[in-house]
Amino acid sequence: MIIRYWRGWTTPENAPIYQKLLTEDIIPEIESRNIDGLLHIRMMRRDTDETETEVEFATIMTFDDLESVKNFMGEDYAQSHIPDSARAVLKRWDERTTQYELFGDKPQ
Repeated sequence: MIIRYWRGWTTPENAPIYQKLLTEDIIPEIESRNIDGLLHIRMMRRDTDETETEVEFATIMTFDDLESVKNFMGEDYAQSHIPDSARAVLKRWDERTTQYELFGDKPQ
């Protein structure tokens, strides 16, 4: 299995807007493609520090294998997938994603 990891940051004011975009538009659009090998998408957020100047978002996508990631993104599979609507509210983001091979997954 392959884990695809990405992060983006917003201002605190834009955090609810971006979270809504993720949950109501971006992730449903990805899921509607029925990408072979896409198993799961997880979304996370956190305040980055006490000054509350940024909110960090991370997505973790689980795929069967690297070919499945390429089905999603093409040959340059590490490029970030940032729709224009997200670019409008994100302060900054990872230009490239990181892919990890999952070698252990212990059920609770």
